[in-house]
Amino acid sequence: MTSTREGRVTGPAGSGGTGRAGPPRPSAPERAELAGELLDGLTDAVLTTDGSGLVVLVNAAAVRLLPDLVPGTDLVTCAVPELATAAATGAAGFEAEHRCRRLRGVRRALAGGQSVWYVRDVTDEHAHTEALLAERRCTAFLADAGRRLGLALHRDQARRAAATLPVPYLADLALVVHLPAVPTERPHWIRHTEHQPAPVVGEADWTLTAAVPGLDEALDGEAGAPRPWSTTADELDPIVPAGFDPDATLLVSPMPGAGRTAGALVLLRHARRGGFDPRDVDLAREFAARAGAALTMAELYDEQAHLARVLQHSLLPPELPRIAGLDIAGGYRAAGDTLRIGGDFYDVLPADGGALFALGDVCGKGVGAAVLTGRVRQSLQTLRLVEQRPLELLRLLDRALLDMPDAARRSQFTTLLLGTLRREPDGGLRIQVAGGGHPAPLVVDGDGTVRPVRVGGMPVGALPNARFTAADLRLAPDAVLLAHTDGVTDARGGPHGSEMFGERRLHQALSSGAGLPPAALVDRVLRLLDEWCGGQRHDDVAMLAVAARGVG
Repeated sequence: MTSTREGRVTGPAGSGGTGRAGPPRPSAPERAELAGELLDGLTDAVLTTDGSGLVVLVNAAAVRLLPDLVPGTDLVTCAVPELATAAATGAAGFEAEHRCRRLRGVRRALAGGQSVWYVRDVTDEHAHTEALLAERRCTAFLADAGRRLGLALHRDQARRAAATLPVPYLADLALVVHLPAVPTERPHWIRHTEHQPAPVVGEADWTLTAAVPGLDEALDGEAGAPRPWSTTADELDPIVPAGFDPDATLLVSPMPGAGRTAGALVLLRHARRGGFDPRDVDLAREFAARAGAALTMAELYDEQAHLARVLQHSLLPPELPRIAGLDIAGGYRAAGDTLRIGGDFYDVLPADGGALFALGDVCGKGVGAAVLTGRVRQSLQTLRLVEQRPLELLRLLDRALLDMPDAARRSQFTTLLLGTLRREPDGGLRIQVAGGGHPAPLVVDGDGTVRPVRVGGMPVGALPNARFTAADLRLAPDAVLLAHTDGVTDARGGPHGSEMFGERRLHQALSSGAGLPPAALVDRVLRLLDEWCGGQRHDDVAMLAVAARGVG
């Protein structure tokens, strides 16, 4: 090294220097001051420790965030226990709650056993994360609750779901009080707690419901704020178990329905959970609203199911009467619905010297077709008292249907077979049958021959001045007459699921079943149809088979 006259230090040639004197190196105090200025510019609190763990340097953020940790403080015994533990064990970081703030720190090792700690105030970040997680939990709870409430089709299922879903996420006890449809009846309740195997149900007296603070108001549709649970009266057992935490918090929410309050949701939280915060209250209100909607829909479903059962009972094909000398059997399948009501029908009514039979197919499906089916059957019940000749009876029925006042019915009609059965002395049957646009009945002879009885005609109740035709035949003692609706031949299935059963397969099924009594023959065709359809939806199916008694 050489020096110039100006006293500046230069480096040797080839050292990469410029040959001119550089700036003077700062002294140790100057370097410490410069480092402090740099540290003060950081937003994180920074603590530097020497090899023995004593604080030697803090920046301005550390002074504000950790005022207890001044230079000379031993971190192992400092006022932040989590930091002290990390310093003692050599851990790379820590998290702590200090002076109502949440802190997160990491350590970086320096030369000579020194360390630097970077400590950040993550209170707001943590609160934001917790709020986001809480919102996700709320969304997941409501999604699951909505799905399970949506699956509750019956009133009892909906009440059970409304009582069990809030526990334990929303409360330690949930009580659903359901208002009766008839005001004179007592309200029903269902209660669930985390420690009981199944919900408890019962009926409440109006005086007991008044004992639960805020319940009367909620049943009137008013939402109240959370309040202390101070009622410990034994008369509330078993609505609320006796001895339930007297320091619990109560929240009562109305369960709105369609035009009225369906009930109320009562939630109780133990004191250790800290009550209901505003987010909990909003979530409870939202859940109660969804539960009320589900309960209302379940009640509507129950009412419709009850009406459908009544309608089903009145419209299902009747149990056929036993008539001397006649063997009669019927078969029925509704159009792929569980209510088993539709537009196909058959009926057999006793008549002088024999019986009157009817088999028809009303245009349409479901309840609307079933209503017209009921009208046709009721009209036949009445008209047969004044006329039993099939062709004349069919004309009277056509006029009666056209004269009905409701215009909506005029878009519907029915195809129909009407016939009379009379036993002959030689054991055969004399059959007169009139047709109103219906598929021809089939005669199955004892030798397996299948032949149609052509009757034709126009649909009944469709057009004024409709024309109908009739046929007269004799059925041998070993033969069977089978009448059917077009749901039999139009049924789709088979290997590809779209091929119609058709008349050829029906004739083959009847031919191979020649000699069977009517009931066995009908069962055979229905079984083949079920196999053909393979569980697919199909049209209504009705069949009626008649023979002289003793066949087979």
